Amino acid sequence: MTLTTRVTELLGSEHPILLAPMDIVASGKLARAVSQSGGLGLLGGGYGNKDWLRREFAAAGNARIGCGFITWSLAKRPELLDLALEHQPVAIMLSFGDPTPFAGKVKRAGSKLICQVQSFRQAKEAAEAGADVIVAQGTEAGGHGSNRTTLTLVPEIADALPEVPVVAAGGIADGRGLAAAVMLGAEGVLVGTRFYASQEAQGHEIAKRRILQADGDSTLRSIVFDITRRNVWPAPYTGRVLRNSHSTRWYGRETELMQHLDEEAARYSEAGEAGNFDTAAVIAGEAVGLIHDLPPAAEIVERMVREAEVLLGRRLGL
Repeated sequence: MTLTTRVTELLGSEHPILLAPMDIVASGKLARAVSQSGGLGLLGGGYGNKDWLRREFAAAGNARIGCGFITWSLAKRPELLDLALEHQPVAIMLSFGDPTPFAGKVKRAGSKLICQVQSFRQAKEAAEAGADVIVAQGTEAGGHGSNRTTLTLVPEIADALPEVPVVAAGGIADGRGLAAAVMLGAEGVLVGTRFYASQEAQGHEIAKRRILQADGDSTLRSIVFDITRRNVWPAPYTGRVLRNSHSTRWYGRETELMQHLDEEAARYSEAGEAGNFDTAAVIAGEAVGLIHDLPPAAEIVERMVREAEVLLGRRLGL
């Protein structure tokens, strides 16, 4: 069987697998590799850096890719959307904020609008804004998110908004996750942590090795690393990272951390540059417990699709 869905048709991809636009980690090289293997690579536009965006779009070459932004940050620098649209991306993904001010421009440029949401209310708002695809992100995901789980959020949105295809995100790292997402009503998956642990990801090798060594219990959702890097997000968003000495020291003592912020922020910055992940955060989700190697991105896509097709074929008696 072949996993053809409304998502693959809308995005022109062979497989319903999207690269999560992880800030910096989802580079042009990684996005190109995912797209060339049949999925859709999304650059990690994150908070927005013009030089990085130009460089990574160039690195992607002529591959069909998209780009993702943190919506509340993009609102401060809307010119970054114009820069991305100049490259005619397949899609623009907006997460963590109201997509309405940007929706019209994205669609007029000929790109598909993907909106990532963390609640049922946000899903309805995204549909009203004209989202072509809604990503339902569960709290299992690495990086920033909220408190709903993938298992219940995906079918709730899929049932209520049948006109908009849903992509599942959070805790998905193999074909079992892809098959499960399809059974929940999703028509694709957005995958982050699994692609972080790939050869093409623009991440520190020590961070990747930490992902391989971790299990699902090794992650923590908090605001400690945001406070320390002086980048506190609006409510209700917190960030999931691997537990380390820094988070263990300050989790539950956030007010005290703020009283020592100057010294801790300096220490955190130095640690990031030095690859010291006892202090700096490795941003990863609960799926770390399912990840045990560092293959090329194409191999990850191929494995996920092959395993999901087998599992779904059994379910359908094929």
